[in-house]
Amino acid sequence: MRKVELLMPAGNLEKLEYAVRYGADAVYLGVVDFSLRAMRKGEIITLENLKSAVDLAHRLGAKAYMTLNIFAFNEDIKNLESCIEIIKDANPDAILVSDFGILRLLKKYMPDTELHISTQTNILNYECVKFWQDLGATRVVLARELSIPEIAEIKSKVPDMEIECFVHGSQCVSFSGRCLLSDYFTNGERKANHGNCSQPCRWSYKLVEETRPGQYYEINQDDRGSHILSPKDLCLVEHLKEMIDAGVDSFKVEGRTKSLYYVSAVAKTYRNAIDEILGNSDADLSKYFIELKKVGNRGYTKGFALGNNNSESYSYDISKGLAGADFLFEFHDRKKYSDVKFDSDCNDNLYFVKVKNKVLLNDEVEIITPKEQFVAKIIEILDEKGESQDLANTNADVYLKFDKEPEDYSVALARTIGVKEHVS
Repeated sequence: MRKVELLMPAGNLEKLEYAVRYGADAVYLGVVDFSLRAMRKGEIITLENLKSAVDLAHRLGAKAYMTLNIFAFNEDIKNLESCIEIIKDANPDAILVSDFGILRLLKKYMPDTELHISTQTNILNYECVKFWQDLGATRVVLARELSIPEIAEIKSKVPDMEIECFVHGSQCVSFSGRCLLSDYFTNGERKANHGNCSQPCRWSYKLVEETRPGQYYEINQDDRGSHILSPKDLCLVEHLKEMIDAGVDSFKVEGRTKSLYYVSAVAKTYRNAIDEILGNSDADLSKYFIELKKVGNRGYTKGFALGNNNSESYSYDISKGLAGADFLFEFHDRKKYSDVKFDSDCNDNLYFVKVKNKVLLNDEVEIITPKEQFVAKIIEILDEKGESQDLANTNADVYLKFDKEPEDYSVALARTIGVKEHVS
């Protein structure tokens, strides 16, 4: 079976590294002014460090695709022209575009750079794919509204064009993400197609009848209102074989604003699933669906992939993704007692960690690394002064000792064991 690409989001430099270390073949990244996702946390990717981000991906053995997929106004075009030399110097492997004007500028100033066409262009048929191919594109990101047989027909008609499809992550209620709700509800202050969507599709709504102002009515009998516009998250991990057979070249995961844990755990799961299906076309991938319940989601749907998208694809009572497992801590360093000048003769390994959710002495946790996944028990907690503790609170920096240690702790993470009941 032919090789396919796992394409993960890189919302900042740290997430870029974790995404690749956990299995991504390529990452997509953007800078604030020209991207559909505006990051606010971590070492965000800017024009100043864009080259460093691309170089980091290359050092780790992955490709880096830059997103320039906003719909551009005149000022956006002027801004892009003013910084095009910076983008050229960064030398991304490809640039993702939606706007004809941006495409024209890139063909003028960066003629040797591959062009990928965004899902925002609503590509639904093979003639549309041929159109973009005639304009010089080497890859298209197909609309989420296509079924797997429709994808297969497109690939059969245009076999020399690379096909990229979303397989996992949040979905917009609008057609291929072309939504104006945020623009309207924020009086133009948070424009969805300029990287600053306020996600009104996730808000809770009630009805009011215009002759009865102030009298609100529940759409459903639910004390949280009803999220009538909020689709469940896409998850196609169990259908990777069908998508490979259909000719998909790149499996794309949504989530540049998602957490470090989300990016790592999802990358690991899809990497393992892809590798297994490439080695055994009859592999049962249902276990990977269980793994993906451990990360934040609003319930999962197969969307349009099987041709039967319906009301079950919407999350009527969940606006924020709920994870089946809690992210507990990330590893930062390993030291000996003697290295940190503790009053102890013990020379066993301690792991310096950043706590994300409270942990207790003797808790059992699931540790994951790119190559490992196992349960370990916390047998000692020390604060930064070396004093023993019974618990470590959220946001604390502490030293932990385990009854089983990871072989590679450099990007190790820990979470609770199993899947919580609230995740459907």
